[in-house]
This record gives sequence, C-alpha cells and structure tokens, in this order.
Amino acid sequence: MFIALLIVAVIIIWALLSYNSLIHLKNQVASAWSDIDVQLTRRHELIPQLVKTVQAYKDYEKETLALTTLLRSAKQNNSPKEQQSLEQKINIQLGKITLLQEAYPDLKADQSFLELMENLSDTEDKLQYARRYYNGSVKAFNTKVQQIPDNIIATLFKFSEAQFFELETSDMAKKIKVQLDD
Repeated sequence: MFIALLIVAVIIIWALLSYNSLIHLKNQVASAWSDIDVQLTRRHELIPQLVKTVQAYKDYEKETLALTTLLRSAKQNNSPKEQQSLEQKINIQLGKITLLQEAYPDLKADQSFLELMENLSDTEDKLQYARRYYNGSVKAFNTKVQQIPDNIIATLFKFSEAQFFELETSDMAKKIKVQLDD
C-alpha cells in the first residue's frame, strides 16, 4: 500500500513539474514574440518616414503604395507564419526604396535619410536578435512538447507546438531590381 501511494505521489509530482515547465516555456515564447512585435512596430513606424523622405526626391508611388498596404496588413494580430510572409514582402519593397539612394546622390547625402537608414539598420539588428531569442524559446518549448514523457502532459493539456519565425534578409539587395522611369 505504501509503495503504491509513493508511486502515485511521484507521478503527481512529475505531472505538476512537467505542466509548470510547459507553462514556463509557453510564457517565454509569448514574451519573446512580444519582443519581436516591439521591433516590428518600431520598424513599421520608421518605414513611412523613410518613404516620405524618398518621395521628396522621386515620386515612386508604386513601391510606396505597396509598402503602405503591406504595413497596414502587418499591424494586425497575425500568427508568426502570417507575419513572416508579410515581413518578407515588406523587405522586398523596402529594399527597392532603399536602393534608390544609388540613383539619387542628393538622397544619399540627405541627413534625414541617413538618420532614418541608421535607425532602420539598428532596428533590423534588434529584430534579428529578438528573432533568434524567440526561435530559441520555440525550440525549447517544442522539444519539451515532443519529448517522452512530457508529451503525455502536453497532449493531455492541449499544448501545441509553436511556430518559428524566419526572415530572409541575406542577399536581399542582389535579388531586388529597381527601374526608374525618368
């Protein structure tokens, strides 16, 4: 009888520890996503200022309209996968706009433009850090959800795997072609 009670107690303690660990990791993922959201919001606030500065040198309405539309969509509460897709599109449009500096030397020397580009670059660095932290948290959470015996508790309490957040930013400038209609 004592051994049976001891086994039941151990199982209950293990279940509680496993559940609490899953809750901790789930909250860590949510917190990490919040960090990404802060950086995306900062990025989305800088981009319209950058667009306005570029428009002063060249009326580039097509990219401006596309970027503005994408920014409106990105402000909704999206899943990491949906947000990832939107951010990829924003990166492409933003790349087209920032490449205009090569065609307009005056733009390249404009102090507002330079400050905005520096702030945007700083935000991109912070976004990459937040993305790495988020993905590390997702990895830890998903591993816990998948591992035996913790997956028993995860299944019982309907913990589902979190989505990773990836942004392709490497070689972006090489992929973007800007045509100027002068």
